[in-house]
Amino acid sequence: MAKLYFQYSTMNAGKSTVLLQASHNYRERGMQTYLLTAGLDNRDGPGRIASRIGISEPADTFDATSSLFEIIKARLDQGPVACVFIDEAQFLSESQVWQLAQAVDDLSVPVMCFGLRVDFQGRLFPGSAALLALADEMREVRTICHCGKKASMVVRQDESGNVIREGAQVQIGGNETYVSLCRRHWRAAMGDLPADETN
Repeated sequence: MAKLYFQYSTMNAGKSTVLLQASHNYRERGMQTYLLTAGLDNRDGPGRIASRIGISEPADTFDATSSLFEIIKARLDQGPVACVFIDEAQFLSESQVWQLAQAVDDLSVPVMCFGLRVDFQGRLFPGSAALLALADEMREVRTICHCGKKASMVVRQDESGNVIREGAQVQIGGNETYVSLCRRHWRAAMGDLPADETN
């Protein structure tokens, strides 16, 4: 039975690596996959899902105006697809998550979404909030804070390494912009802990 999956984490946890490995596993067994990513994230070139460890694959892109149900249906009309993979799922709108659920339910194709859960201010992305509500199965892809605890938050930094506390929810960047932290060290970085309690 087809399901809607959401694998979430903070930055630099290896979400894209997991996605590309899962897609490879299907293809290695002779099954086709369909890869989609957010068009606004073109750090590795347009229409490309890339991992920090150096592997990448071409992908079709979506933006705020895309009908994902129609895109997936059009791809299925060209031939069978064993699984649809969505990278940067935090950039989906709520209605697009509903479209993915419709594709799972009506087209009987599994959809695996990978993305961030929260932004640098600790707020859910709209796409992630909808996926947390609608996904049939969810799994956290884990990474660690510099203290060794599980990182569940992320801070945004400027070019000098100073923490930015305000700004737009979406700003594309990698290791030079974002640092994953445990909740306690995120609170410290955001000024929510007294200086003598930050260790």
